[in-house]
Amino acid sequence: MTALLKLLTSPEKGWASIAEKPPSLFSVLGLQLTVLALLPAAAWFYGVTHAGWTLPSGENTFRMTEQSASVIIVLFYGAMLVGTMALGAMIHWMSATYGAEPSWQKSMTLATYTNMPLFITGCVGLWPALWFDLILGTFAACYAVYLLYVGIPPMMGVPRERGYLFASAALAVGLVMFIGLMGVTVMLWEMGAMPVFTD
Repeated sequence: MTALLKLLTSPEKGWASIAEKPPSLFSVLGLQLTVLALLPAAAWFYGVTHAGWTLPSGENTFRMTEQSASVIIVLFYGAMLVGTMALGAMIHWMSATYGAEPSWQKSMTLATYTNMPLFITGCVGLWPALWFDLILGTFAACYAVYLLYVGIPPMMGVPRERGYLFASAALAVGLVMFIGLMGVTVMLWEMGAMPVFTD
C-alpha cells in the first residue's frame, strides 16, 4: 500500500521501490487488481441507480434500473480485469523486443499500477456529473500515461531512451484495446445488455 501511495506522490521513487521488491503475482492480480477495479464498478452502480444524472440541456434526472445496471456493471468490472491483464500480457510479450528480461510479475504489476489513477478516479461515478467526470477522467488518463512512461525503465530494466519507445508501443496497444472494447460494447448492447431507465 505504501508503494501505491508513493506512485501518486513521487512516481520515480515509487517505481524504483517497486522494481526492487515487486509484489507477488497473486498479490497483484488476486488482491490488488480485483479490489482496485471494484471501486469504480461499485461507485458507478450506485451513481446510475440512485444518484442519477442530468444532461446540460434538461432538468430530468436519468436513472437505470438495478437489474439493467447490474448486468452492465458486471461486464464493466470484467472488462477492467481482462483489459488490465491483457495489457500486462502485451507488455510481457514485447519486453524481449526492447531488451528487457520478461517477467510476468513485473509486467502485471506495471499494467495494474499504471491503471491505478483510472480506478481511483472512477469513484466519481458516485456523482455522475458529465462535465466533472470528463475533467477528472482526462486528468487520470494523462497521469496513467505519465506513470507508464516513468515506470517502464525501472520496472523492465531498460535505458530511458529505449523505455520511451517501449512505453509508446504499450500505449498504442492500450488504445487499440480501448477501441476494440468500444466495438464489443456495441455488440453486447445488441445482444441485450442495453441500459434500461426508470420512469
